[in-house]
Amino acid sequence: MQTPTLAASPAAAGAFVRQQLAETLPPPASTAGAIGWLRKNLFGSLSDAILTLLGITIIVYTVWSILDFTVIRAVATGINGDACRKPGAGACWPYVTSFWRLFVYGYYPPAEQWRANVVFALFIGLLIPLAIPSAPLKLLNVLLFLFGLPIAAGIILPGGWFGLVPVETQLWGGFLVTLIIAVTGIVASFPLGLLLALGRRSNMPAIRFLSVVYIEFWRGVPLITVLFLASNMLPLFLPVGWNVNQLVRALVGVTLFTAAYIAEIIRGGLQAIPRGQYEGAQALGLGYWRMMVLIIMPQAIKIVIPSLVSSFISLFKDTTLVQIVSIYDLLGTIQQSRNSPIWSAPTTSTTGYLVAALIFWTCCFSMSRYSQFIERRLNTGHRR
Repeated sequence: MQTPTLAASPAAAGAFVRQQLAETLPPPASTAGAIGWLRKNLFGSLSDAILTLLGITIIVYTVWSILDFTVIRAVATGINGDACRKPGAGACWPYVTSFWRLFVYGYYPPAEQWRANVVFALFIGLLIPLAIPSAPLKLLNVLLFLFGLPIAAGIILPGGWFGLVPVETQLWGGFLVTLIIAVTGIVASFPLGLLLALGRRSNMPAIRFLSVVYIEFWRGVPLITVLFLASNMLPLFLPVGWNVNQLVRALVGVTLFTAAYIAEIIRGGLQAIPRGQYEGAQALGLGYWRMMVLIIMPQAIKIVIPSLVSSFISLFKDTTLVQIVSIYDLLGTIQQSRNSPIWSAPTTSTTGYLVAALIFWTCCFSMSRYSQFIERRLNTGHRR
C-alpha cells in the first residue's frame, strides 16, 4: 500500500506569503464623495438622468425668470407708476414702498400705529421663548401667550381704555388682521377640537351624538359660507341690542369651522393608541381625565403633529377669504392698492401678489420646519 506524500509548503514551492494586512485603499472616485452621490441619486440610469436634466432645466428657468423680474428688470425708484410703465419694466418696487403701511396696518391711523407695533413685539417676544423647548418659565410663558397677549391686544388695539384713542375694527387691515385671525383661530379652535374629539368617542350617547352632528355639519359647509353665516346670522342669536363687529364674527366663524377638522385629526390620533395604554392607565387607578391628560393625549398629539400643522397652515392661508365679508387682510389691501390710478402699471398687480406670496410662504414654511423639529425631538422609539 502506497503511503501518501505531504504537499510541499508554500515557502518550499517559492510562493509569496503576506505577513501583514494590505493597506486599505480608498473607494473609487466614481462611487464616493459628490461624484458618487450624483451617480447614485441623480444619474443612476438613463431615465434618472433624463428626469434630472429636465428638473434642472425647469429650476434654472424658474429662478432666472424670478430674478429677471424682481432684480434685473425691476424698477427701484419712482414717485408714481410712470417709471413702471416703461416697455420691458419688471417689478414695481416703488409701489410696494409707497403702500407698505397699508399692507401691514390697513387703514389704522398712522398716529396710532405704534399700538400695533407693541402688539407685534409682544407676540414675537412671547412666541420665541415658547418655541424654544429648553426656555425657562415655560408655564408662565404659555399662560401669558394664551391669556395675557389676547387681553393686552384687546385693550391696546381697539383703544378706549387708559386714554387710548378708540379705533374701529373697520379700520384694521393688512398683515395685522391676517395675524389676528390666524392666531386666534389656531389658539381657540384647538381646545374646542380636542373636546369634540373626546366627545365623539364618549360612551354617553347624547354627548357623542351632539359632537358628531357638530363635526359633520361644519365639515360639510365651505368656509366662505361659514363666513357669510357668521357675518349675517350671528347677530340673530344674540340678545336684542347686542352688536358684534365684523371682525369678531369672522373670528367666531373661523374658530368653529377649524375646530371640526382638528377634532377629526385628534380622533385619528386617539384611535392609533393601543388598547393596552388605556388598560394600563386604568390598572394604575387613574380616572378618565387623568388618564387622558397624563397618558393618552400626549401620545395622540405626538402622532398627529403633521396633520395638525397642515390644518394650521391651511387656516393661515384661508384668512384671505375674509375679504368677502368686507374685512381687508393682507391680500385684500394689496388688491385695493393695485387699483390706485397713480400706480397703475402692467406690473403693479404682479408685484403686489408676489409680495403676498412671499409673506405667506415665509410664515407657512416656518411653521412646517418647526413642526419637523418638534417631530424629531419627540421621536422616542418610533422611527421608521
